[in-house]
Amino acid sequence: MAISLDEVRHVAKLARLDLDEAEVMSLQTELNALLGHFADIQSLETKDLEPILHASNLTNVWSEDVVGTSLKRENALKNAPVSKAGLFLVPMIIED
Repeated sequence: MAISLDEVRHVAKLARLDLDEAEVMSLQTELNALLGHFADIQSLETKDLEPILHASNLTNVWSEDVVGTSLKRENALKNAPVSKAGLFLVPMIIED
């Protein structure tokens, strides 16, 4: 099934695209090439292929939750512009 120039013009009008004749012809060629690729894919025999749910078969790939050394409070607050009682102070963004 090939796409005609009139069909390209019609779709361009629906999409509110202002295409000149060179763009219409170029688009027709590209769309027909796409349809050719779809036809190639459609002709593949897939009845013996097992369906897959995801492109990768990896599941639950997580790193181990290992306790390690943490940053001391004094070091974390050292570069804070404002802190109080060992906590970061930030500007209020939600008002009552």
